[in-house]
Amino acid sequence: MSKKNTGLEFLEDPDALAGQLERAEDFFEQNRTIIFGIVGAIVLAIVGFFGYQYYVSTQDETAQAELFPSVYQLEADSPKVALNGDGKTPGLLSVADNYGATKAGNLAEFYAGVALLKEGKYDEAIAHLNDFSSSDLLIQARAYALVGDAYMEKKSYDEAADHYRKAADYKPNKYFTPGYLTKLAVAYEQAKQNDKAISTYNEIIEKYGQSAEAASAKKYKSVLEATVGES
Repeated sequence: MSKKNTGLEFLEDPDALAGQLERAEDFFEQNRTIIFGIVGAIVLAIVGFFGYQYYVSTQDETAQAELFPSVYQLEADSPKVALNGDGKTPGLLSVADNYGATKAGNLAEFYAGVALLKEGKYDEAIAHLNDFSSSDLLIQARAYALVGDAYMEKKSYDEAADHYRKAADYKPNKYFTPGYLTKLAVAYEQAKQNDKAISTYNEIIEKYGQSAEAASAKKYKSVLEATVGES
C-alpha cells in the first residue's frame, strides 16, 4: 500500500524541510520591503492606539478639573458664568469645544445645553444637547427631553413631540418615563393632535398606573375627550 500523502512529508524528510525553508527565505528576500512595511504599519497602529488612549485619559483629567467649577455655577443659578467662565475657569463652552473627545467634554455639552436653555438661547441649546451622547439611564433621556423643552419654547410642537417620544422610549422605567409621556401628551395637544394626546394619556394610565402622573393623565384625558366630543 502506498503511503498516504498528508502534505507534511517535510517533518519526516530533512531534505524536504530544507527545501521549504529555502523557499520561505526566497519569498522573504523578494518581498522584504512589503513585509517590513506591513509590520511597521501594524506597530505604528498599536503604538498610536495606546498613545491616543493615554492622551485622552490625561485630557479627561484636565477637562474634569475645568468642568466642575462651571457645574457649580450652573447649580448656583448663574448660567452665564457657567457658560463663559469667571476669569479663573474657562466655562462650559470652552470645555466642550476643547475636550470634545473626552467624557468630561461630552458632559460639558449637556450642561452647556442646560445653561443655554435657561438663557433662552434655544437653538444653541438644541445644538449642544444633540452633540451630547450617553448610555446612562437618566441623563440621555433627560437630554432628549430638554431638546423637547427647547422646541416647545420655539412653538415647534411636532419637533418637541419627537424628542419627548425619544425620551420616553429610552430605557423606559417607572421613575422618569411617566413624566416624559406627560410632556409628550401636552406637545400633542399644542400641535392639535388630540387623538395622539389621548393615546399618550392612556399609555400613562395603563403602563404606569401607580405613578403620580397617572391621576393627572386621567383628568387631562377626560377634559380632552370632552373637548373632542364637542368639536
